[in-house]
Amino acid sequence: MRIKSVLLFAALSVATFSAQAADALLKPFVLASQSEATLSEKSAQVKTALGAAGFSVVGDYSPYAGASVIIVTSDALKKNAAASEHGGYGAVQRVSLTQAGKEVQVSYTNPVYMANVYRMAGDLSGVSAALEKSLGRIEEFGAKGMTAKAARKYHYMIGMEYFDEPSELATYDSYEDAVKGVEAGLAKNTNGVSKVYRVDIPGKQESVFGVAMKGSGDKKYMDEHFIMSEIDFHDVKSTAHLPYEVLVSGNKVYALYARFRIAINFPDLSMMGSNSFMNIMKTPEAIRLALEGTVKK
Repeated sequence: MRIKSVLLFAALSVATFSAQAADALLKPFVLASQSEATLSEKSAQVKTALGAAGFSVVGDYSPYAGASVIIVTSDALKKNAAASEHGGYGAVQRVSLTQAGKEVQVSYTNPVYMANVYRMAGDLSGVSAALEKSLGRIEEFGAKGMTAKAARKYHYMIGMEYFDEPSELATYDSYEDAVKGVEAGLAKNTNGVSKVYRVDIPGKQESVFGVAMKGSGDKKYMDEHFIMSEIDFHDVKSTAHLPYEVLVSGNKVYALYARFRIAINFPDLSMMGSNSFMNIMKTPEAIRLALEGTVKK
């Protein structure tokens, strides 16, 4: 009888733990560290640590002064991407370094959060553990948080796009032609959109491109610096929101519409007022047009 009680208690404990894990609130970013250093010094340290943890750097760039983003992938990330529909969006993680006074903040996208908002097959908890071990973990930030279940069906509000409602930017005759077309368009950089990285998903006709976006005057609404100056206003910076992605899947070219892509990283941003979505109201369509003009056949 005593053994049965112990087993029942153990089963109930596991069930309770699983329920608590399912209800845990996930946030978009993880603050890894804050320390006095130059961006170049810290960037070198971060790249070394990531390499030692099994991550491959596929690109890095400075979207604006005082900020740098390192993009990494790994076998685990690509394997999960291959097992997920349009999983290319989750084939990388972004690590940011942002100058904040005398300190450099090192942050990264939260793999478990991203796995859920991108509706991926696995939750990337192993990738999360590897990033924490290599870079550190002070706190998750960027939102009040949402459960994994809520993240998988997230949209900002009624009438706005879900993950499975991306912009279809172009259609080519084949996957190979689509990749060549995107590469050529990004190389020309005629619309202020240039290549930061490319990752091919193993076993699938799918590739994800990271793109930098620069614009001024009438095109300022697609400019990364302008967008972030309006919405990234807290003390701990969400620089790892960048860069944006373009996905080639089969013979089609897609991008997550900005009302979803921006909102997943800034889900608590108010609709109106100072530092709100209203200030970048023209941004979603400006981004779509810039990307479409870059990758069109």
